[in-house]
Amino acid sequence: MFSWFGRVSFVPFSKVQDFAVHLRNGYLMGTKCADCGYQTFPPRADCPECMSERYEFVEYSGKGKVWTHTRIDAAPTGFDDDVPYTCVVVDLEGGGRLLAWSGETLPQDDVAIDMDVQVVPRIFEDTPDIRVYYTVEQPGTTWHKAPEPHLG
Repeated sequence: MFSWFGRVSFVPFSKVQDFAVHLRNGYLMGTKCADCGYQTFPPRADCPECMSERYEFVEYSGKGKVWTHTRIDAAPTGFDDDVPYTCVVVDLEGGGRLLAWSGETLPQDDVAIDMDVQVVPRIFEDTPDIRVYYTVEQPGTTWHKAPEPHLG
């Protein structure tokens, strides 16, 4: 049982549970199939191309291109104080997509389809659970990473 991402899981383990450890330490990790080389984010324990169960974690740079975006002016309950905000879907270099918010270095009105961006993982530090979200920033934006964790 673990309680990461704000949920309690009663599953004794997940094949890609180390993804959470990497996120907590500031690393944006995907998986690469050990058999066919298919790479994806978020991590997949079973390759969607060849169905192999053999994979390795690979670090993503966070570089990507805006695939689509939308500005939210009428937010759902709980996000009322955040409006307006922009949600962005990013195609990552190396494969895979993720959903992020426009960040401090990228004004909402400047977000455009096909523009180069930098995805930055953000961790809520005020809780023992691992809660993460991503922001889309100007290319070259950096973030803090902990020393590589020992996953044994």
